[in-house]
Amino acid sequence: MSCIHGNSEALDAVLLDIDQEKAEKIFCLGDLVGYGPEPNAVVTKIRSLNIPTCAGCWDEDIVEGLNACDCSYPSLLAEKRGKIAHEWTNQEINPENREFLAQLPHSFREANLAFVHGSPHSNHEYLLPELDAFAALERVLSTNADVLFCGHTHVPYVRNLDGSSLQVCVKGEGIEEQKIKFNTPLKQIINVGSVGEPRHGRPNATYVIYDTDTQAVKLREVPYNYQQTCAAIIEKGLPAIFAWRLSQGLEYAERADDPTHVCTK
Repeated sequence: MSCIHGNSEALDAVLLDIDQEKAEKIFCLGDLVGYGPEPNAVVTKIRSLNIPTCAGCWDEDIVEGLNACDCSYPSLLAEKRGKIAHEWTNQEINPENREFLAQLPHSFREANLAFVHGSPHSNHEYLLPELDAFAALERVLSTNADVLFCGHTHVPYVRNLDGSSLQVCVKGEGIEEQKIKFNTPLKQIINVGSVGEPRHGRPNATYVIYDTDTQAVKLREVPYNYQQTCAAIIEKGLPAIFAWRLSQGLEYAERADDPTHVCTK
């Protein structure tokens, strides 16, 4: 699961669904905070359950300060809203939870599975489903895994990268040009969507269940009382547009327009 964004109502609903589905392990791909009204409740719950978690871009920015590149905010209005949410969350988060966010790794592995928030290169990079196939394959290969789980876009998808023969040209000053050929087996990118701020057109929380024996991927969509979270957003003084887009399950221009963009941060 990924992108909980301070939405404890959605997190509780997803954890209940996970329990009912009898999943053996839970992994979280970050963005525990940001946008939503209950960052401390979310971080405390993840801490108490000892869920392996990697840092999301919001988690990173709360610890280190805003460090996004232009791809994070496609408009000045979106950037203004984001800064308001960052300042509010930065004031709200308690010292214990801030310390927890500070020690989260950028990525981690479990057997042939790799887990990141945005991409192996950056928490701020969007791995959109239309990303160039070679670039997508490079992201998976850079982890030395067969399956790369990510979040960040808030829209779930599964992308199969068929096995193929690749040729890489290596050259540099004082180095004779070398051409290296290698074959790659089937690789996968699995975007798990968003628990706390879905953007697939419905307000339901999303996450995925992966069967390590059959490699089957099951997308779970979990309804919950999103109206309560929307009311809390307004009550806490966060931008009202956050409540609107949560209720609609829409992104409202919150993703990179260029799917080939490589984040510089």
